[in-house]
Amino acid sequence: MAALAAHDVPELAAIAPQVLDAANRFLIDDTQYLKPEDRDMLSRAFVFSEAAHRGQTRQSGEPYISHPLAVAGILTAWHLDAQALAAALLHDVMEDTGVSKLEITEKFGKPVAELVDGMSKIDKLEFQSKEEAQAENFRKMLLAMARDVRVMLIKLADRLHNMRTMDAMRPDKQKRIARETMDIYAPIANRIGLNAVYQELDDLSFKYLHPRRHGVLAKALKAARGNRREVVSKILDGIKHKLADVGIEASVSGREKNLNSIYRKMQEKQLSFSEVLDIYAFRVIVKDVPTCYLTLGSLHALYKPIAGKFKDYIAIPKSNGYQSLHTTLFGPYGTPIEIQIRTQDMHRIADAGVASHWMYKSGDDSFSDVQQKTHQWLQSLLELQTDSGDAIEFLEHIKVDLFPDQVYVFTPKGKILNLPQGATCVDFAYAVHSDIGDRCIAAKINHELVPLRYKLKNGDQVEIVTAAHAKPNPSWLTFVTTGKARGHIRHFLKSMRFEDSVQLGERLLLNALSTLHLPSQSVTDEVWDKYLRENGVKSRNDVLADIGLGKRLAVVVTKRLAQLAGQWQEESPSSKKGPAVTIRGTEGMAIQFARCCNPIPGDPILGLVKKDQGLIIHTHDCPVLSKGRVDADKLIDVEWDPEVSRLFDVPIRVLVDNARGALATIAAAIAEHDANIAAVSTQEPEDEDQRYMQIQFTLQVSNRQHLARILRGLRALENVYRIQRTRA
Repeated sequence: MAALAAHDVPELAAIAPQVLDAANRFLIDDTQYLKPEDRDMLSRAFVFSEAAHRGQTRQSGEPYISHPLAVAGILTAWHLDAQALAAALLHDVMEDTGVSKLEITEKFGKPVAELVDGMSKIDKLEFQSKEEAQAENFRKMLLAMARDVRVMLIKLADRLHNMRTMDAMRPDKQKRIARETMDIYAPIANRIGLNAVYQELDDLSFKYLHPRRHGVLAKALKAARGNRREVVSKILDGIKHKLADVGIEASVSGREKNLNSIYRKMQEKQLSFSEVLDIYAFRVIVKDVPTCYLTLGSLHALYKPIAGKFKDYIAIPKSNGYQSLHTTLFGPYGTPIEIQIRTQDMHRIADAGVASHWMYKSGDDSFSDVQQKTHQWLQSLLELQTDSGDAIEFLEHIKVDLFPDQVYVFTPKGKILNLPQGATCVDFAYAVHSDIGDRCIAAKINHELVPLRYKLKNGDQVEIVTAAHAKPNPSWLTFVTTGKARGHIRHFLKSMRFEDSVQLGERLLLNALSTLHLPSQSVTDEVWDKYLRENGVKSRNDVLADIGLGKRLAVVVTKRLAQLAGQWQEESPSSKKGPAVTIRGTEGMAIQFARCCNPIPGDPILGLVKKDQGLIIHTHDCPVLSKGRVDADKLIDVEWDPEVSRLFDVPIRVLVDNARGALATIAAAIAEHDANIAAVSTQEPEDEDQRYMQIQFTLQVSNRQHLARILRGLRALENVYRIQRTRA
């Protein structure tokens, strides 16, 4: 028998009578849909959890066991299975009472233990900040959810009960939890289709974040209900009579926006409370899909539709499986009426989303689309986990993907893809496949070429042009919006940067070995193995990458390698100079050219090893180096390769006569010398009578001699007064 009796709990007197009553209501009434043996397991789970939590209380003073019991009770409304309900009863025992995962596995089975583990926070690891700890816990939970969506359903029920019972907490803690709920948990509930949970979490978050505004709006809404009753009744009667006249059986009801959505609308559209409340909202539920469209036509005949306010989420469902027809009509007295038209099955999915899989299981698996969409999103979490370097970055990607506003676009073959509002062609390319994203070079929207940063609009047909040798551009990170695109680009750039850094680190190490007159072959694999063990580093490439990125000094590493090789000489290496590192200008991301002095081939140069940035090339007379704050150990002798083939940016400032056509004349002279103009800006004289105008060019030149030829050509022009190569 599932009901709890005295012989089940040795110290029955220790359990509060109200808790025992709640447990019996849960086990006898709420879980009627389960088999007797499943309810017996839940009885054991309650007894185990109560014993583990005995003596613990909530902030309100209630016995702690009342919380997991309430969470399990919320889940019964979705008809979740016995494993999920048992995990809900036990969800805090690992975290708060020291019960091990092994113990739960032995008593309740591995699936229950995995669910409980997915719910437990990561307490044993050390984090640098509270934000990092929070992000790592989210990552663990979301990845557990990707393996089993029941983890998230339990977590949402847990958060919902906590939000309902926060009155006893300190205001600062209330605000922190409410902010976290509004940013993460409410959007997740919306993303997986739990509309009722989303609405309640959203409203409760608003209540604790803005208690005064919530109170004022709640009072105003209560007063407005009475004033609106007559209009609502008139519209309801009109809709019902119209549908009855054409023989459509339907359930018609009014619906209210939640307080936070009213507040958001007031803020976003700069509307008053009365203007937001002037929109009346109704829901019509019919028997099947064809009747939805018949109903739409009938209502458009009753009240005139407002142009551009119709959305067909039946033909193109939202990513969380939501389906309905949305239309806005001119009602009586000129009041706008928002109407949703859906079937009973659609209504269940709108309320319960992915949980409807458990609520309304059927032999024909009629909700497989919802399951499939959720599964695809969960799998994308696993992809993000692979591409994200740390938990905070992972959480950033998730937050981006949780925003509900979406655009629907078409592939060339007519397949529909939904992306977040503001998504670009690059986001689309990565949504199709990561290889398409990595190799995209151009995009066509409705058969016309557009920039890759073009923001997609509803109904766009998107075609991506790829090239075999193309690769992601770092500038894409400034405009992509989806977590998948951002994660793949960052992952690619990190990989490329690592490879570039290894190559640069090897060059710097060989340079340092030459400084010590130590042949490279003397640093054997055995010497490297000793160094790696001594420093706790996994591989030689990791050390070389650290040198290339400036995290380790080549001279320090070299000295230690020489000591381990038994060839260290006590004379100071700082007095010697090794061969200069040759710079070709095409080495990749590990070698950068300083923006303060813009060195070009022919300039005397020095290399500065900067932490996390690699080798930065400066001119000898660069103002940054001349300030004397640079550590001498971080300066590297570098020289230009004789065969540098790329172009380099160099800024120049030209003072010219303030006359019509001056800019065109100078641009033509620059073009004559085979130079590109990368950027140009003008500074008009403050006084109209002033004779001179200043023009700033960024030229692309091959070397110093090329620049000199351009400057000589410009000085020969009559209207040029002064030319100067500029530095920061």
